[in-house]
Amino acid sequence: MRRKLIFLALALFLVGRAWAQEVTQAPDTTQVQAADSLQVQEPVVTADDIIAYARTFTGTPYRLGANGPKEFDCSSFTHYVFKHFGYELTSYSVIQFREGRPVESYFQLQKGDLVFFGKRIGVREIGHVGIVVSVDKEKGSFTFIHASSSKGVTEQTSSYPYFMMRYMGARRILPDE
Repeated sequence: MRRKLIFLALALFLVGRAWAQEVTQAPDTTQVQAADSLQVQEPVVTADDIIAYARTFTGTPYRLGANGPKEFDCSSFTHYVFKHFGYELTSYSVIQFREGRPVESYFQLQKGDLVFFGKRIGVREIGHVGIVVSVDKEKGSFTFIHASSSKGVTEQTSSYPYFMMRYMGARRILPDE
């Protein structure tokens, strides 16, 4: 019993001494301040960043099934541009139409949204995708950049009848403005 008491007293003495040393030692504030000043902010990707990067491919030829950067089809173009900023989209427009968040109304479009068009008039099947560059709410139209089968990567307006009659919807990948 006496050994247990001596052992317990010694243990309490050592714990108390260690605690006293921690209390009396002042923290090294230079290390704390340095750590606070090194907080790294994640870069915020804006629609303007997406659009500027997409525009660097203007004139790049279209080829069905190509995946860039020397040739694109429409969905590989959107996939390639967004992937550059860390967004993982599939490279198939039908599936991209299910990614991100739906844009409920044509008038809620924002720069950087993906816009989708049907294969043929009257057929509710996705056949094309592009990225919104600007929105004209007064005219109810938008400009978008896409990989066109006839012009390669180019910008066009939704008021062009070919696109106006085939518009099927939009998805938002970036945070809301």
